[in-house]
Amino acid sequence: MNTTIKTEMDALIENFIDQLQEAKLIGDKINLSAPKSEIRNVVISGLGGSGIGGNMTYEFCKSEIQIPIQVNKAYFVPNYVNEHSLVIISSYSGNTEETLSALEDAHQKGAHIICISSGGKVIDFAKVNGIDHIIVPGGMPPRSCLGYSLVQQLYIMNRLGLVSGLPLENLNAAIQLLKNEQENIKVEARNYAKQMAGKKAVLYINAWMEPVAIRWRQQINENAKSLCWHHVIPEMNHNELVGWTNKEDDLFVIFLRNDNDYERIQHRMEINKSVIKECAGNVVDIYSKGISHIEKALYFTHLGDWISYFIAQEKGIDSVEVEAIDYLKSELEKRC
Repeated sequence: MNTTIKTEMDALIENFIDQLQEAKLIGDKINLSAPKSEIRNVVISGLGGSGIGGNMTYEFCKSEIQIPIQVNKAYFVPNYVNEHSLVIISSYSGNTEETLSALEDAHQKGAHIICISSGGKVIDFAKVNGIDHIIVPGGMPPRSCLGYSLVQQLYIMNRLGLVSGLPLENLNAAIQLLKNEQENIKVEARNYAKQMAGKKAVLYINAWMEPVAIRWRQQINENAKSLCWHHVIPEMNHNELVGWTNKEDDLFVIFLRNDNDYERIQHRMEINKSVIKECAGNVVDIYSKGISHIEKALYFTHLGDWISYFIAQEKGIDSVEVEAIDYLKSELEKRC
């Protein structure tokens, strides 16, 4: 292990708990305009580190929200968006070109819009057009600021009467869980990182927890500079399972599990493992902790963030740099 690599990513991950608490303080103070029309659908638009909060908000709210909710990761919002739509725009930098395009599209369609950003063009557009906006602290990599976007979205959903206060209550319990488990999580993450370094991670999870697997994949991509893929059960049982026919010693397969996964899902996972163990070099189960959906998901999220960081340390690389993305953006700017 190369101990000479020093980055700030470990401090950013360590700060996740404090960030959630700070985000709650911001949420407590937000003052939102009443929609001019009845809200009949919700679209959350954002990408990457700014977008994963939308995936989680969808999962945390879908069990009680009474209207359709969709996560959008494209240049334009769905055609059904109109004056009866709530569109939440999430761009940490405020300059994400796809999200800016979606913001303009939603504005043209007459949607009720609320923006979450640290500044940039998103906040400029919101101020000029009289759009509600929530400003969060800036200056950090977007992937390290999930707490800000996620918590504000939960507050928005509650303040507009779309969900009860239960998600926010469960958030409090999740914060306490992470405080209690922080050091244990780091030890577990370091152990898994030692096993995973030099291998490609394959993640399988119950469909209702897919945002967790998305987050793990994104963090392993960006922090550890490694390819990774994920799939959900039961869908993967109808396609990907057939792909496990050859020996793949360089793959590290992780089943992300919960003690309350539906019994048929648990049975499927055990059968899947028996098939995959014949092909993959490593197959392990990792279980969440906590009671509520939010507790389990944020526990997994924090564990995955630490694993991605420790893999980078094992590889002796900078977990902060994203040169490939910077290159992409610079090439796109040439055609603006």
